[in-house]
Formats: sequence, structure tokens, C-alpha cells
Amino acid sequence: MLFKQVVGQEDIKQRLVRMVKENRVSHSLLFTGPEGNGKLAMALAFAQYLNCLNPGDTDSCGVCSSCKKYAKLVHPDLHFVFPVIKSSSSSAPVSDTFITEWRTLVNQSPYFDLPTWLSQIRKEGDNKQGAIFTAESSEIIRKLSLKTFEGKYKMMIVWMPEKMNESTANKLLKILEEPSQSTVFILVSNKPDDMIGTILSRTQQLKIPALPQADIEAYLMDKFGISQQQAQGAAKVANGNLIYGQQQVEMSEENEFFFDRFITMMRHSYARKVSDLLKWVEEMSRHPRERQRNFLNYAINMIRENYIMNFKQDDIVYLTPKQLEWSKKFSPFINDKNAMTIAEDFSLADSHIGQNGNSKVILFDLGLKLIISIKEGN
Repeated sequence: MLFKQVVGQEDIKQRLVRMVKENRVSHSLLFTGPEGNGKLAMALAFAQYLNCLNPGDTDSCGVCSSCKKYAKLVHPDLHFVFPVIKSSSSSAPVSDTFITEWRTLVNQSPYFDLPTWLSQIRKEGDNKQGAIFTAESSEIIRKLSLKTFEGKYKMMIVWMPEKMNESTANKLLKILEEPSQSTVFILVSNKPDDMIGTILSRTQQLKIPALPQADIEAYLMDKFGISQQQAQGAAKVANGNLIYGQQQVEMSEENEFFFDRFITMMRHSYARKVSDLLKWVEEMSRHPRERQRNFLNYAINMIRENYIMNFKQDDIVYLTPKQLEWSKKFSPFINDKNAMTIAEDFSLADSHIGQNGNSKVILFDLGLKLIISIKEGN
């Protein structure tokens, strides 16, 4: 991937190019920042620039043998680690098991989130969550013990390192402490605080900011051929997250699903219809855990935006026209008395489902708490 193909982030691109020219490339880098800011795309472009045979002043040449292989993600010195799903037929899954699916998705667009990736490899009816398992550490050691085939550096891009279990993280720590010659790690993380502190202390952290609305707007118009007005609406709702901006355009059915379930849950809770709420829980609990968690995060965003609506500052409200119309009636019920409590309850439910808790129990408990919180806000 070329730097010019990465959306925005010109300051970061220039900083990385200077790092190479001044021979200050750390053997372990950590790209962080909010989701949807282009961290993975930036890591790919930087890796390609490092191994380009004829690098320019601002970008890879794009035509040398190394660049051509990087463009297809098949360079022999480029390695990936990412969350995978453990199936009943595989006791020790590793990233290479799904490398074909990974290359396909990344080549389509490097702007995607974890649920999108897991949907590519999850079997129907499977609601297991993705993780980087212990077996991966042995694969990393094996790959990095080899000499470079063609490039100047062996590149190891670790996407979502916060998904490593403790055993994997500790083994990776040993590799970071004593890296192989001409090896560069790029860890790409949304939540670096979820990683063990000793890994953080051994990486050079590069914080990449959220994307400006104008950059997202221009990208959406170019990629989807939509009008400026449509792009403006999606870019505003995206709030710096290009992935979410894309989803506003191409995943309207999923957004409609979440919006419908959110409205239904709020109505049942407001009316204190426990039996109807229980039916809602039964239906929602049949969906994969990642989708349940996506809904809960969607709900947290809706609660936040409805609370902000009470301040009558339209320029800081990030809702679609349809969401906004419904929220005009709902927002008075989300106020200083209950907004924080409701958001925390949804966040706690997300955390518990993420820890493989019983989703029926968790969602029903959330609904009961919501009944009380909405009543307190009246």
C-alpha cells in the first residue's frame, strides 16, 4: 500500500518518512489512536516504504518487485498476526490458517473493524470471539528465526495485540526484548491500555488522531459515488471514524437492525413491560456475541447523543436524520439524573458478554436496570 492511498494523516506520513531517512526506525512500533483512523493502512504503507527498492522522498515507488508483492500482501518478509476463532476441529489456530481470507479482506480495503474480520472466518451458528492464542507465539518465533528473503527488513504486523491472551503476550515480550536482526514489529491497537504494561514499555508509540470530517467526506464521495450531502451526513455521524462512516453508507441494513432493536428495548423499558422485554432478550441472545456487543456499543452512542441533544447544540449531535427525528421525543428521558448510569450499565453488559457471560441473563438484567433508570429520569 502506498502512503498516498492512506486517507489523510499527512503529518503522520511525513513523520514516518523522516524516521526512515534519518535511520531512526525502532524495532518495535505501536500505532494507536481511535478506531477508524487508518492505523492498519498506515502500517501497511510504512512496511512497504521500508522495503521499497527505490523509495521516493514521500512514498514507495510502487513499481519495484518488492512494492508489487506488498500490493498483494504476498512479500515473503511480510508477516501478519491477528485474532482468529478457535473451532472444534482445530485446537491451536494461528493467523496463517486464515491468511487467504485476511489478504482478500485487506486488499478490498484496509479500513475495517474486528467484527467485520471475524465475520469472514466465523462458521454459521458459531458465536465464539476472536483471540490471538498461545500457538501464535511459536509461529512468530519460527518466522523471525529465518533470514530475510528479499527485503531489508522482516516485517511483523500485529493487528489487535490487545486480543492476545496472557501466555502469548508474555512470549511476545521475550521476542521484543531480544529481537531478531533486521526485524520490525508494528503493533496496531485500538486499546493499548488492555495490553500488558511491559509490552507497552518496550514499544515506540505513535498516536494517530481521528480523521477530520472533511477527509472522511471526500473519501466516501470518491469510494461510493454518493452526493456531497449524503457524504456530509455520514461523515458527521462517523465522528472521526472512517470505518463507521463507511458502514453508514454500505451497512444500512445493520444500522437499521440496531436502531429498531434499540427503539424496541427503550419502549419496553419505558412501559415497564417485563414480559415483552424478556421476548426481546430471547431474540437478541440468539445472535452472535460480536453482534450483541456491536448493538450495545451502538446503544451507548445513542444514549450519549440523546443526552447531548438536551443542550440544544445541533453542531455537536452526531445522528442520522431518522435517528434525530425519533430522538426529539426520546432525548428528554436521558438527562443528568440517569445518562451516566445507563451508559455505564450498557458498557458493563458489553464487558460481561465479552467475558463469555450468559447473554440472556446479562441482557435481561440490563433491561431491568433500564426500567429503573428511565423512571428516575422522568
